Amino acid sequence: MFEEAQYFAPVTAQEDGSVVVELASSHPGFADPVYRARRNAIAGLAVGYRPGAPVPAAEYTEREHEVWALVARELGVKHAVYATAEYLHAARRLGLPQERIPQLEEVSELLEPLTGFRYVPAAGLVPLREFYGVLADGLFHSTQYIRHHSVPFYTPEPDVLHEVIGHANALASPRYARLYRAAGEAARRVEGEEALEFVSKVFWFTLEFGVMREAGELKAYGAGILSSYGEIEEFRGMDIRELDLSAMGTTHYDITKYQDVLFRAESLQHLEDVVGGFWDTCDDDSIAKLVASEL
Repeated sequence: MFEEAQYFAPVTAQEDGSVVVELASSHPGFADPVYRARRNAIAGLAVGYRPGAPVPAAEYTEREHEVWALVARELGVKHAVYATAEYLHAARRLGLPQERIPQLEEVSELLEPLTGFRYVPAAGLVPLREFYGVLADGLFHSTQYIRHHSVPFYTPEPDVLHEVIGHANALASPRYARLYRAAGEAARRVEGEEALEFVSKVFWFTLEFGVMREAGELKAYGAGILSSYGEIEEFRGMDIRELDLSAMGTTHYDITKYQDVLFRAESLQHLEDVVGGFWDTCDDDSIAKLVASEL
């Protein structure tokens, strides 16, 4: 999940127990009272969630299901061209519904037999250590709301389309799921905030916005690219750099626009060796040395 993006829509609990999502004035749903009430209600489901319980169901509207169906259909066409073979194979195994928004509990029931992962709801910002740490336990924090219907191919923040189409399809692959778990184990192992941020940036430039050479073409495996209708058409024209841990862990990125710097793995095995190997063994000292090498 784009943790920093949640700052654009902080969630607050009121004295009367209600939950309010504070949308920015530039948000597509800012002036839509119906959408804002829906966002508040859906955020409230996550606020009231208790670990280990089934994820509360969100009662989606027909219009919201239509947004899912439209975007899922169009992304599917683009995935056939731009997604890695491993992602496509995993998506077929998972078999997400195409015409309606699946409930997170339903996603978990599809996903858990494949790789052991389950989804848990997030109302808003999830602290880095919590978000990444629970990956080690096979848990993935996810929002439940969907983007505003007026701009179905755009969202200023991570919604259920991103969380499920982008991440759940990848998590249905045992090899990608192994990398998610390794990132979680690394987040729990490191102690300092600088080291944790380094781990999270490597995640950002790989499992969120990673690209890979495959059969002579550049393909995407990162959930951020694969859930973005526009970005998936543009990523091949960005500044594509070789996979480099020091650079990934120290490169600044802007979450409000397309990522103009991407890092390329030469294969899935290359990704597992370099990034998986890093997450399997990193600690504060080894990360400090990587940071120093970039200064």
